[in-house]
Amino acid sequence: MNGYLIAMIVLICISSVFCLLGSIGLHRFPDVYTRLHAATKTTTFGMIFLSLAVVVYAVKRYIDFGQDTQVNDSNQAAFIVLAAHTVLALLAILITNPTGAHAIARAARRAGVKPERAVVDEFEEVKK
Repeated sequence: MNGYLIAMIVLICISSVFCLLGSIGLHRFPDVYTRLHAATKTTTFGMIFLSLAVVVYAVKRYIDFGQDTQVNDSNQAAFIVLAAHTVLALLAILITNPTGAHAIARAARRAGVKPERAVVDEFEEVKK
């Protein structure tokens, strides 16, 4: 097997493990806050590794098309566009995933949802 293929398989397997752990966390954790933590952290990491696998694929195909003299340049450029779009999508995910989770957690807190099994609740109102 080629090195790039092994790298892609490893990256996809790592991504799958993170996404599986996120699914398990959503099922097992008791409240909205811990579930949000499990969902956002693991899916963000999963998407990082999946995006890296796509970029490895695109770069390898770009190099392969560059070595073939009978290939149209627009076909070769399509793989650079694929890599660029993947990086842009990853940046969007890296920005929106934690921001969305923070907004959901803040809305839950303002709605009065309290964390289960919390030892210390620093946001609890001080009653005088």
